[in-house]
Amino acid sequence: MAGPLLRSLWSTTRKSLSTSTYYYSTKSTATPKPYAYARRAFSSAATAPAPATAPGGALDPSRLRNVAVIAHVDHGKTTLMDRLLRQCGEDIAHERALDSITLERERGITIASKVTSISWKENELNMVDTPGHADFGGEVERVVGMVEGAILVVDAGEGPLAQTKFVLAKALKYGLRPILLLNKVDRPAVSEERCDEVESLVFDLFANLGATEEQLDFPVLYASAKEGWASSTFTKTPSDDAKNMADLLDAIVRHVPPPTASLDSPFQMMVGSRYGFQATFVSMMEKDFYLGRILTGRVSSGLIRIGDRVHGLRKTDSGAEKIEEGKVGSPNCLIVVKSSNVITLLCSGFGLGVSTIFLVFSSEVQTPRPELEEVVKLMKKKGTSMVVIDSAGAGDIISMAGLTSPSIGHTVANVEVMAALPPVELDPPTISMTFGVNDSPLAGRDGTHCNFLAESGILIENMRREGFELSVSPPKVMYKTENREKLEPIEEVTVEINEEHVGLVMEALSHRRAEVTDMGPVPGNNGRTRMCLTCPSRGLVGYRSVFSSDTRGTGFMHRAFLTYAKHRGPLGNVRKGVLVSMGRGTITSYALMSLEPRGTLFVIPGMEAYDGMIVGEHSRDSDLDVNPVRAKELTNIRSAGKDDTVRLSPPRLMTLEEAIGYVASDELIEVTPKSIRLRKKYLDANKRKMMRNKPKE
Repeated sequence: MAGPLLRSLWSTTRKSLSTSTYYYSTKSTATPKPYAYARRAFSSAATAPAPATAPGGALDPSRLRNVAVIAHVDHGKTTLMDRLLRQCGEDIAHERALDSITLERERGITIASKVTSISWKENELNMVDTPGHADFGGEVERVVGMVEGAILVVDAGEGPLAQTKFVLAKALKYGLRPILLLNKVDRPAVSEERCDEVESLVFDLFANLGATEEQLDFPVLYASAKEGWASSTFTKTPSDDAKNMADLLDAIVRHVPPPTASLDSPFQMMVGSRYGFQATFVSMMEKDFYLGRILTGRVSSGLIRIGDRVHGLRKTDSGAEKIEEGKVGSPNCLIVVKSSNVITLLCSGFGLGVSTIFLVFSSEVQTPRPELEEVVKLMKKKGTSMVVIDSAGAGDIISMAGLTSPSIGHTVANVEVMAALPPVELDPPTISMTFGVNDSPLAGRDGTHCNFLAESGILIENMRREGFELSVSPPKVMYKTENREKLEPIEEVTVEINEEHVGLVMEALSHRRAEVTDMGPVPGNNGRTRMCLTCPSRGLVGYRSVFSSDTRGTGFMHRAFLTYAKHRGPLGNVRKGVLVSMGRGTITSYALMSLEPRGTLFVIPGMEAYDGMIVGEHSRDSDLDVNPVRAKELTNIRSAGKDDTVRLSPPRLMTLEEAIGYVASDELIEVTPKSIRLRKKYLDANKRKMMRNKPKE
């Protein structure tokens, strides 16, 4: 029944695919819902000579190179990717072209891994840009399993830092042989001697991480990603014909081995790792308004072509469980995206972009909805464009659209394959947070999604931008017990500060149970000191804002998980008490004028307050209940106009990250699309007093 319907729709809409939206309803009086339409162009032309192909139309695995770009944060990974894309003929409209998330562009960091492919001298290079923050370590772990090589980018001035060690350890764990790229050598302070020194530091880092002899014999290149050149020999001003990335691209082809995979085995792809059974594993996942869920992974074995039937598999204790089945369609096929009462057909091809057909089925009429076969579309990122492909083979990194159930860690394979790949083992979490319903008196004023039950500031920030209201608990450290001994997560911390701030920073970190492991001057920076410390994770919660204040914004701090070790005892005095509102209403200048001597205020006149809301930090260690909504009593002598002369100090308005680090165990963060408030877990003062006097378990 569905076949004639689809053929009829296709034949009647083919001439106007790029501009029209059609509705089909089981009830003639039904009014179609207003769906936004936006054009998405799928580029079909490559900008460089196409690599050689193997039988079946897939790329020859010997012409493939899968490479991850890894580095410490802000050492130039994404800028380097821009220059590589331009070198291979891509038209880059703006800097940091691969940063597709709004927060990435705002903060200048990479949050989620990005994969793209470029053609170079009849070779196809699948390049993966990875995050540099250890907070996004799961992203790094998932993608290094998809590649055979890595480019380790190190700032030639700063040298290897804490998170350089973190990302390098992941690469060495998977047996990769990194290429060392010393970036930013064009800086005046960087000399050839400094580059030799950094190379030695990197070699020592490799050795300390247990690198093999082959991994220790890493090639070294010098580059300025900002200026767009790389060289196999040290130079600060290459000749005009050498100001390009050719040396780096040649080094990738020469030093990174092609994937070892069989095209004759059954197709499998895992949505994550290249180990285990022959399959495709899903390692990345994104959402598209039209295409729905897009799965990205590396083809472990076999070929996938138009007409093949594939299914998603999930590994279970008893074997593998089938999740969903579909059929690979042609580039001009219909993609079916189902919802509760709407079936969306996405038609693309003929260079006309994507056209949308909505089949709207009225819930008022008991009419069965046609059963439409799930159609899978194969795609591949070429430069900055998504290209629809006919086939793919072992060793390649591709994307799929049309399967709605498989997720990261699941396997996509031919229907005759019933073995699922084992999921990637990530580092265990060391910090936990609880997301809950926003139950404050001001709930529901800003957001559109309030009643839901669910670590990271990125996740919370994205949720508030999507209209969610929620309450968030403070971070809690996840302890371990081994041989009846309590263990806690210990982090490695590297700080660079001015000499005059050393005493202040060391005193603050000593209260947080930190221990100094190394200390010395920063090479090439007179008056700067670098300290390496180990500190419990619980001691670093909320310290970044304190560190920034203590160093007047001139210090740099980097941290990464090190190990679990013996509990170091209670922390010192790391935070004062808070001022807690005991009134509800609009905050007045008159009330804040009398509260200002009590501590530091977090609010301004005109804001709303409620019982249990935190309005400031107390100057003492204990909490203090205050009334910030108290108004002046008007008489024939007093008038409201006299409040115009009140002068208050600027309040401390916290960002989301500062709030997460500030709140104590008996407090919560109220997050809405427009506001970030601090509050007590128990809003009633008597309840708080009762819980405070309750004996600890």
